[in-house]
Amino acid sequence: MLFLLNDVVFDLDEASPVTPGDARRFENLELDYVLELGCELFSEDPMLHLNDPQRARRLAWLIHDRSPEVNAALFAAPAAGCDPTLVEPRFCTLPDTVMRQLKARAAKGKLNARTADRAVWMRMAA
Repeated sequence: MLFLLNDVVFDLDEASPVTPGDARRFENLELDYVLELGCELFSEDPMLHLNDPQRARRLAWLIHDRSPEVNAALFAAPAAGCDPTLVEPRFCTLPDTVMRQLKARAAKGKLNARTADRAVWMRMAA
């Protein structure tokens, strides 16, 4: 299962990003809480997906675990240290072919914020 978090593609089928004990601890967390947590994490570090990929991968796993149809998430923070309420989260479900194309681009070093935005989010298009 591929998951796009901002402009990084994670393979959630690889070794689980959480231990079985952590999975049990997290099982009672609601999606709203996970989204709030994501906003807090990205408000602290808008480049979390690059600076702390393990933490970002766990967040991707939590989002997908709570909402299995979602395979892409964007957390847009205006600045490091901003109020978490200023972080704009977006989610979508991308076809497998698009996810494989994004992963292939990432493997070639050609996936960045601009290319991910053009392919998925279209925030900079206007």
